[in-house]
Amino acid sequence: MKREELIKTIYQKESMLCVGLDSDFNKIPKHLQSLGLKEGLIAFNISIIEATKSVAVAYKINIAFYEQYGLLGWEVLEATLNAIPEGIFTIADAKRGDIGNTSAMYAKAFFEHLSFHSITVAPYMGKDSLTPFLSYPNKWIICLGLTSNPGSQDIQKEVLQNGKTVYQHTMEKVTQWGNIENTMFVTGATHPNELASLRQQFPKHFFLVPGVGAQGGNAKDVIQAAGIAQEGGLLINSSRGIIYAGEDEGFATSAGLAAQKLKEEMAFFFE
Repeated sequence: MKREELIKTIYQKESMLCVGLDSDFNKIPKHLQSLGLKEGLIAFNISIIEATKSVAVAYKINIAFYEQYGLLGWEVLEATLNAIPEGIFTIADAKRGDIGNTSAMYAKAFFEHLSFHSITVAPYMGKDSLTPFLSYPNKWIICLGLTSNPGSQDIQKEVLQNGKTVYQHTMEKVTQWGNIENTMFVTGATHPNELASLRQQFPKHFFLVPGVGAQGGNAKDVIQAAGIAQEGGLLINSSRGIIYAGEDEGFATSAGLAAQKLKEEMAFFFE
């Protein structure tokens, strides 16, 4: 998907919502569990997609939640991806990043076989680990920048001799390898002050912002800190706060309402 297509979708829907499909069989409603692992998870994901597709501009599929089930998990993953309507941005949340020839195989898996629009990557093995992903036209890397988890303090915020933090230095490096047409950054919603600073530093790059909802982040605060500026953009992700908003047979309705509520928190930006 091209950058201008994604921006057009955001303004058409007046939404920056990315729905995270971190689907766990043990947490889906009991009536779906009775269908069995594969059919139950597929039914759950399709129901969530149907309930949220009118307000979602992206879906982020956390690969670990599918890999844990082996072959059946990959079949669920493919069925889920195929259920996402055309025109909605798809993210393989896989956090890949290995030596060049291995990254090339990961890129082939997620961009050719599975046809995701983007993949999350870890940049710490350097340029050659990301280049294979960047070689695909109209595909994106979403590079780890400043993440939302508590452990982001351990390494990412360490200060280097040049006075920059590890995450700042890393993000600057990555912008030399990719560009605003194929590179986004993961920037956590739990760091609003840093978000504002990063938007000043990277005014035209898209940010994927996790941490809204269950992790305590707030959509309005995120937009005020890092709203679309000079054609930069935001994808604000919520996973558990949407997909597990309801527990019974009305779970999809609850998910739709939770997604709509998040969209409404973003409405002030489009006024």
